[in-house]
Amino acid sequence: MTTDATRKYQELYRPQFHFSPEEKWMNDPNGMVYFNGEYHLFYQHHPFGTTWGPMHWGHAVSNDMIHWEHLPIALHPDEHGDIFSGSVVVDWNNTSGFFNDTEPGLVAIYTSAGKYPESDRPCQTQSIAYSINNGRTWMKYEGNPVLSNPDVIDFRDPKVFWHKETCKWIMVIASGQTITIYTSTNLKNWEFASEFGHQAGSHDGVWECPDLFELEVDGNPEQRKWVLFVSIGDNPRFKEGSRTQYFVGSFDGTTFVNDNKKETVLWLDYGRDNYAGVCWSDIPVEDGRRIYIGWMSNWRYANVVPTKEWRSAMTLPRELSLKTSEEGVRIVQHPVKEMDTIKKATIEYKGLTVESASPVRIPLKNQLNEIVLTFEQCDAGKFDIVIQHSETDKTVVIYDFVKKMLLVDRSDSGEVGFSESFSIVQEAPLKPVNNKVKLQMFVDTSSIEIFANDGQSVITSLIYPSDGKKELVLISSEESTTIYDLNITPLESIWT
Repeated sequence: MTTDATRKYQELYRPQFHFSPEEKWMNDPNGMVYFNGEYHLFYQHHPFGTTWGPMHWGHAVSNDMIHWEHLPIALHPDEHGDIFSGSVVVDWNNTSGFFNDTEPGLVAIYTSAGKYPESDRPCQTQSIAYSINNGRTWMKYEGNPVLSNPDVIDFRDPKVFWHKETCKWIMVIASGQTITIYTSTNLKNWEFASEFGHQAGSHDGVWECPDLFELEVDGNPEQRKWVLFVSIGDNPRFKEGSRTQYFVGSFDGTTFVNDNKKETVLWLDYGRDNYAGVCWSDIPVEDGRRIYIGWMSNWRYANVVPTKEWRSAMTLPRELSLKTSEEGVRIVQHPVKEMDTIKKATIEYKGLTVESASPVRIPLKNQLNEIVLTFEQCDAGKFDIVIQHSETDKTVVIYDFVKKMLLVDRSDSGEVGFSESFSIVQEAPLKPVNNKVKLQMFVDTSSIEIFANDGQSVITSLIYPSDGKKELVLISSEESTTIYDLNITPLESIWT
């Protein structure tokens, strides 16, 4: 049965298994927290237009991070300014004094973006709000703002967590071209602890949306490292637009120390369309996962992508882990296991050989698919996986056996003329494992996410194809490519 709700999610290019707002503009994910059986997703939201504007916090909840229930706007602009990015924590021990000692509640820590009263100079300060009813309504603290730094214009996006070793709240906040760390015992009074980032990593744009968390290395609970995410804003001097880097190191409750050389740059995603992502807070210990989600767009063209009623979606939720590689300890990403809830029957192909003069064509009966294939070079120089969306539109995934690179070419994928930057080929380094390459690809109505070699390299890319005849075309250049297995799994819409 078609309802008003499902009809709304049938617009042109509307994602069918990625989160998107009911209508209007969305950007950064905010305040992700797990509490009382619900995953909360707040997000930067302009409820009166489909381009960036006065920021509110939109809100949705889920019991599996896949199927979502939209809730009313959580936070509205006030006398301190618009509501920029931030985080939400469970105050289990009532350190804030907002709750009673038996019923914990939620505390939001966010940036108030306004102007100084004596001038038009931008003013970014940190404020808090609290909820006693599972995030359905929020009360702003009468003592806001709780933290300011008049010397820094870009002072925003606080990510807060409880550090059990020092029994303090830790805040990591973007401060221009660095990350500043503060500590608190009550979420109201904050003390400077340290600053990280001078000359470290990439400084191609303003630093934004940090996150700091600990992970096991190679699944060993006795070996752990801290990871610091830093998103980098768009700079027109560089072709990539906005993107996210990360650092691996140690943290003692006060100072983060980078394990790598300061010039080392580690990218979380080699695609153009994964930005400002952070992790869920308060995932239960018995679950044990570190789960991340990002904004699936790029500031280079986010305001002009060809959607009408709504703009932007989130990436798939991803479980993060650390794995030792030849280059060092690196992030590995996997789609969360809850994706299995929307999978249909898999069609399997085994032992295919693709000859250079004979492309293999496989019909795709569904628009929404998970495609997993493992292949090995025989004599080919390149292997092309063409997702033919219609007679005219296609997205080409290329593996270059010589350069050991994975590429995504969306220059003929549909509507591309809204930005000169959109058609640029995306590249990720990818070495074969035992001479084999494995790709897991999720194809939605307007995106493709590729997890290569079990998540060692990731490319997230928007696409805007027309509808029509769909097929998978496999092309081997020069000589042949052996495909050990190919699985195509149709996916259900989360909105029906």
